[in-house]
Amino acid sequence: MASNAAAGARLRIGITIGLHHAAETLWNNGIKQNAVFLAEALRHCTNVASVMLVNTTAVPITPALPWDQARWPTRSFADAKDELDVLIELGGQIDAAQTEHLKQRGARLASYCCGFEYVHAMESVLFGRPLWGQNLFVNQRYDDIWMVPQVDRISRSYFEVLRRQQARAVPFVWSPVFLEQRAAALPEGGRWRARPAGTPWRLSVMEPNINVVKFCLYPILIAEEAFRADPAAVELLQVTNAQRIATESMEFITLMNQLDIVRQHKAVFLDRHDTPTFLSTNTDAVISHQWENPLNYFYLEACWQGYPLVHNAHLVPELGYYYAGNDVQAGARRLREAMAGHAADAAGYLQRQRERIGRFLPDSPGLVAQYTALLDELVRRPAR
Repeated sequence: MASNAAAGARLRIGITIGLHHAAETLWNNGIKQNAVFLAEALRHCTNVASVMLVNTTAVPITPALPWDQARWPTRSFADAKDELDVLIELGGQIDAAQTEHLKQRGARLASYCCGFEYVHAMESVLFGRPLWGQNLFVNQRYDDIWMVPQVDRISRSYFEVLRRQQARAVPFVWSPVFLEQRAAALPEGGRWRARPAGTPWRLSVMEPNINVVKFCLYPILIAEEAFRADPAAVELLQVTNAQRIATESMEFITLMNQLDIVRQHKAVFLDRHDTPTFLSTNTDAVISHQWENPLNYFYLEACWQGYPLVHNAHLVPELGYYYAGNDVQAGARRLREAMAGHAADAAGYLQRQRERIGRFLPDSPGLVAQYTALLDELVRRPAR
């Protein structure tokens, strides 16, 4: 069946995912969530007839998948390949033969980049972290390259040179649908709750600690500065995703032993935890720091639920308690500000956060208009 991509008809869109097993969680990384959120946004575009998720691996599609397949239909590439006008390669890569099949039909192919591929490549080369070995396939037949804005500054040229195509920043999309499903059984839906006045605060750092862009050290130093200023105000600092480095890295252990909050046994280093549950049961404030990752789901999840988020993400300075750059002292001041006054305006804070996050939601009129225009331009381009 030929594609309608150049004929002005409403478009049938596929978005790739790469399943590793049939019941794969949505919480091990943001890629599958990104595909679902993008699908939800494109469903609102007037030039879109249908959107499906397209699995590029051999894992079968079963009801065990953790999303509603009536709402977000999911099919294998083999089953979907002749019913697509546009394939957006996001979470699973297609090969040269699959690319040729789509091109022969007149379909368009867009690369949707939502990972820090330059950083991953750099760390792989420098630190012996295998990525692709001799099996690297760089597709050079994309009709467009779309990047979420947070990867633009560091990875744009990496994408453009290797893929021989210009790249452009596109709107970031997020939805609370999975967060609220996960938090539904928690007290008050997992939203922030004030404890009795005068109760010391439980501080949480939840950086992944798997590469340089999201590492726990500066958030720990922010907590240390706040603790030095007022030790009685802090009950505990909890650093998740840090158990391995806290037991195996002598450099990390030695650094931590310089800190008052550690020496006075007010810090714990934990393994991985489910974000909604950990926030609801363990957390009064979240401290974060990023380096070339100025927008991610975790910030939106914390703020949507009303948690005071102390962060330096310059793409969303209106959210949470923002400090600029690497200024730990400013971060500590914002943390102490939250500890002193957040409870008095918790309801207003929650409302403001949700209003400000509105521009990222799949039904945001501005976001939908931009994706409608991107698709129109994509299908008008001569196919590569």
